Amino acid sequence: MKFIVSSSSLLKHLQQISGVINSNTVLPILEDFLFEIEDKKLTIVATDLETVMRVQMEVESKANGKVCIPAKILIDSLKNIADQPLTFSIDKNFAVEITSDNGKYKVMGENPDNFPKEPAADDTNSFTIPAGALVTAINKTLFAVSNDDLRPAMTGVFFELQKDSVQFVATDAHRLVRYKKTNVSSPKADSFIAPKKPLNLLKNALPDNDDELTISYNSNHLFITHGSTQLICRLIDARFPDYKVVIPTDNPYKLLVSKSDFQSALRRVSVFSNKSTNQVALNISGSELQLTAQDVDFSFEGTERMNCQYDGEDLQIAFNAKFLIEMLNAADSDEVKIELSTSTKAGIIKPIEQAEGEELLMLVMPLMLNN
Repeated sequence: MKFIVSSSSLLKHLQQISGVINSNTVLPILEDFLFEIEDKKLTIVATDLETVMRVQMEVESKANGKVCIPAKILIDSLKNIADQPLTFSIDKNFAVEITSDNGKYKVMGENPDNFPKEPAADDTNSFTIPAGALVTAINKTLFAVSNDDLRPAMTGVFFELQKDSVQFVATDAHRLVRYKKTNVSSPKADSFIAPKKPLNLLKNALPDNDDELTISYNSNHLFITHGSTQLICRLIDARFPDYKVVIPTDNPYKLLVSKSDFQSALRRVSVFSNKSTNQVALNISGSELQLTAQDVDFSFEGTERMNCQYDGEDLQIAFNAKFLIEMLNAADSDEVKIELSTSTKAGIIKPIEQAEGEELLMLVMPLMLNN
């Protein structure tokens, strides 16, 4: 088997899917890319048994065939080769010889028959969504996903499909993000939980534009194809918590602040907070918001005042500043509205302006005030 390919184009395609490969795998073959040539089309596959990613590209070749090539050495070598055609020759023992303009490199490949087979797309349901909309949904929810493996349902993003909308929900029990697209529909009401890692890979592989994407899923797997790139991942087999019950329906106090001013103040003040809680207390009265953080162990303290619009009784409430900063990042508007009720009930953050067909709601649990 022999083929000729552009070094920079090959590197670009490999980098797109190399994130799937784990550094400490149980099976050595999972550290490889599977190269498969059929009718002058090269398909490259990477997998960690949970997620499979594949890309296709045109190459010059006379024969079909396949081989597994170690990923790390291939990518490391391509990064240092200037853009030029490379010739790959593979013998019957799967030894790979790569020839460039002025070099020859050898690496031992592996038998492609040992590479894990990918799951078949049987009994799937599907819906379409613009690529940019999916990228936005992932960006707005992924940061709130839990890293706690003891609660697997929370380690992914919950896709809730309706006939007239699709909702994306993520929570780690301290905060919750619900992003709703009302201009995307699904043929039937359904739901599934997609894990964090493949969604991360997906948002980097997809273009932020209006290309139509078809998302197919069955009871175990999710299948997403865009152009020559395909991603398959195993869904999380768990029940997502009933998030609707934690969203407070009655938060009468409304606080309006400039997003960038509030975020900058939080960044400055939180430097002085206790590093384990990142606690910043908000004192709200009239049109003034005071932020206070302290670390008693080191006698650190930081206080700032800023203007706000507030409709409600004077209130003191504390939050994790790191959480607030991340949530404000997800709000695409100059001002945000924070809905509150008491110092022990969750606060709700919403952007003042939202794009058409979008609804973003973020909830954050307060911390105990240490008086």
